[in-house]
Amino acid sequence: MSARASALRALPSVDALLRDERVAPLLERYKREAVAQALRDALAAARAELVDGATAPDAAALIGRAAHALARLAAPSLRAVVNASGVVLHTNLGRAALADAAVAALTAAAAQPCNLEIDLADGGRGERDAHVEALLCALTGAEAAAVVNNNAAAVLLALNTLAEGREVVISRGELVEIGGAFRIPEVLAKSGAALREVGTTNRTHARDYERAIGERTGLLLKVHPSNYRIDGFTAAVDLAALVEIGGRRGVMVMEDLGSGALLDLAAYGLPHEPVVAERVRLGVDVVTFSADKLLGGPQAGILVGRAALIARLRQNPLRRALRCDKLTLAALEATLRLYRTAPDLGADLPTLRWLTRPLAEMETVGAAAIALLRRALGSGYDVQLVDTESEIGSGAQPTQTLPSKAVAITNSRVSPLAIAARFRASEPPILGRVHEERFLLDLRCIVHAADLVPRRAAEQTFNTKTRRHQDIH
Repeated sequence: MSARASALRALPSVDALLRDERVAPLLERYKREAVAQALRDALAAARAELVDGATAPDAAALIGRAAHALARLAAPSLRAVVNASGVVLHTNLGRAALADAAVAALTAAAAQPCNLEIDLADGGRGERDAHVEALLCALTGAEAAAVVNNNAAAVLLALNTLAEGREVVISRGELVEIGGAFRIPEVLAKSGAALREVGTTNRTHARDYERAIGERTGLLLKVHPSNYRIDGFTAAVDLAALVEIGGRRGVMVMEDLGSGALLDLAAYGLPHEPVVAERVRLGVDVVTFSADKLLGGPQAGILVGRAALIARLRQNPLRRALRCDKLTLAALEATLRLYRTAPDLGADLPTLRWLTRPLAEMETVGAAAIALLRRALGSGYDVQLVDTESEIGSGAQPTQTLPSKAVAITNSRVSPLAIAARFRASEPPILGRVHEERFLLDLRCIVHAADLVPRRAAEQTFNTKTRRHQDIH
């Protein structure tokens, strides 16, 4: 006990450590208060370890601990990761990767003032949606458009504006739950509208809507069940029929289209997804959809439809709470301009590029990755190129998969979960998936084979400088 007490007394004070010349570089890089707190924490940890019988660390070790803690404190929580999960639009990884043009536009808007709400022609106040409205109308055929911060916000704003205090008629089969346990009935309740369910989970008919319409009906709502499918004995009322009912009975019709494709994916060899312009041509009053799913842009919720209704949405006080900032609008405008002007959209838009990527490209990257991984992982690891399937993700086409290639890694003495943890500990983290007792690195979204090699932060500095020479296409 006396030896332990002596060791505790021998620990240097915070002031003594702050005067140590080895702390000077830390004081140049970080605030003095932050350095002092990191040293206090290091000393507190050392005292706890001494009580448990550990050996007392010297000043160099204490300063090293503080330096490590300060580096963690200064590092951003949001970090770039390598998406080898096999899910192209991975909600937990931020969904769509932005096109280079969108990144450049976002950076320019972030670095300096811009004409967000200034009309440069007359010097008066402008409308922030004006930067994207004309593009959205041209791409969808709608009379007008507005943008908020995500599609759930778009649905909330539209329901509150068009049906507050009134009934919204919706099929029971479309009362879906989206990511994060957000449910359509709960969003509808928060909007101030009353839910009127019709039909059953698997079968809803036109007569169900007809019978539900009454004096309190404010809106007929159709929700695209993008994150699930019901097969078998089913029936649903398509949008054209719903628009006909609404027009005949004098009731507005709105559709939450979810993923919101702006072009026919079938033209690229992918399963057909409802295209926004097709829905607008059917005569629906308002359509809402996401910008960061199949559209391939930043997180935003888009509303297109009749000009009079969009004007009402803009007057709702909720819109200010839900509006987008200049960074989102800059990235969205640049993405929409690609749809209007790019001669080869698949080459410029990462989402479309990954979804339509040829297997031959993945095989080439996989062959290079296998050679690198076998050297990096060492003996005991079996590394093979295998067939697999990728997912579109984010609720889009939930029953559809895409043929893909993956690097499969196994080790008889190391579990797949432990291998996955090793790759997540890389800098940047590499995210694959465990399937059938193998750790898989899906190649659909991987361009550089070297990105699949787990490395420490020091190695990453070298890799960043040399990666341009290792681009595998």
